[in-house]
Amino acid sequence: MYVDPPAPRAKGRSEAPPITSTGPLEDPQRAWRFNPDYERLVTAWETVKPQLDDLRTVLDKAFALAKSPQTWDAPVGERYLEDIREWRNRLALYRHAVLTSISDEAADTPRWVQTTANAPHAYPS
Repeated sequence: MYVDPPAPRAKGRSEAPPITSTGPLEDPQRAWRFNPDYERLVTAWETVKPQLDDLRTVLDKAFALAKSPQTWDAPVGERYLEDIREWRNRLALYRHAVLTSISDEAADTPRWVQTTANAPHAYPS
């Protein structure tokens, strides 16, 4: 069994953008906004993880039913148990790969990006 990687965090209610320590005359003042690419990763995680959890639950239930002596009273039942074990292992690997790829991309994506809004312009257009 694999441990889930860290999930991308959604924007908190009281979370504020980073504070720029530059003076008013040094650099143009920029506004910050929550990165839409990071938000897309949060949405992807929140969409994919419950579906993967549902698949794991279904396979665990099928495995528990297949192990029951009331379900299989024949030697052929062991073959089905081996198949379900293999499906569970493959699902665990797939789940780990998908969640890790989302988590790794979120780690490389900045949460906040600067915008050109509120930036002074010499010649307004």
